[in-house]
Parts: sequence; structure tokens; C-alpha cells
Amino acid sequence: MGSRVAAGAVAGLIAGVVFGLMMQAMRAPTPDGGQMPMMAMVAMVVGSTSIAVGWAYHLFNSAVIGALFAWLFGARVGSVGSGLGWGAAWGLVWWVVGGLVLMPIALGMTPFAPLMMAPMRPVAMGSLMGHIVFGLVLGAAYAAMIRAKSVRTVRA
Repeated sequence: MGSRVAAGAVAGLIAGVVFGLMMQAMRAPTPDGGQMPMMAMVAMVVGSTSIAVGWAYHLFNSAVIGALFAWLFGARVGSVGSGLGWGAAWGLVWWVVGGLVLMPIALGMTPFAPLMMAPMRPVAMGSLMGHIVFGLVLGAAYAAMIRAKSVRTVRA
């Protein structure tokens, strides 16, 4: 199981880079009517506004979420297709848990605030798309790594 979880963490990092690049291009509204980079908003969860801190925090979470994916669903991922399906579902779960509940709470808002605040709805929809892409990349990368490992094992 350890190698599965490690593969999940690596797949999570790969998916995190893809999602992070998407977030790097996104801007979020501020209470004063301005805008800020989404990665700076991610950094605010840990008390910073540094984009570098946002990236570090995001990639840490990506590795943990990838490891959890492998631990919970890894045995069910037998192909890239099943990896895509389980990954997309996992991304959707994390959009709700992370993007709609935990992050708003950490930023002093109520759960689901991004959906209830008109200026934040586009950010919430971008976040949904990003989480789905994260899950798809996570599932595909994990399936590819597990498949490569099993091919190496069979050849050895």
C-alpha cells in the first residue's frame, strides 16, 4: 500500500501543478472592489499574501489529496479510464470540501459563500473547473504510474 500512496502523492503534485497554473491565471475580487491573484488568496489561508506561499501551500495540499485518493480509491483504479472517473469524482468532492467549505471558513466567510456572493460566482465556477481538471490529471497520472509499476514487476 505504501507505494500506492506514494504514487498518489506524486500524481497529486502533477495535478497540483496543472491546477496551480490555472489558478495563477485567475483573479478573485476583494472586498474593496479590487482584484487579487487567486494564488494570493490561497496564501491567505495560512496568513500570507505571497504567491510563493500560495504555491507551496497548494502543492502540499495537492500531494496530501493525491495520497488520500490512492489510499481510498487506488485499488479501484485499474485503467486510465477508471482513474479519470474516480479522479473527476474526487475533484468534485474537493471542490465542495475545500473550495466551498474549508477555504471560505479559513478566510472568515460562511460555507458556500463563493456561490452566494455574486462577484465570487465566476471564481467558484473557475474553481469547479480547476478541481475537475485536478481530479482528471490526478486519476490519469496515478493510473499510468500504477500501470508502469505493474509492467515493471511482470517483466522482472
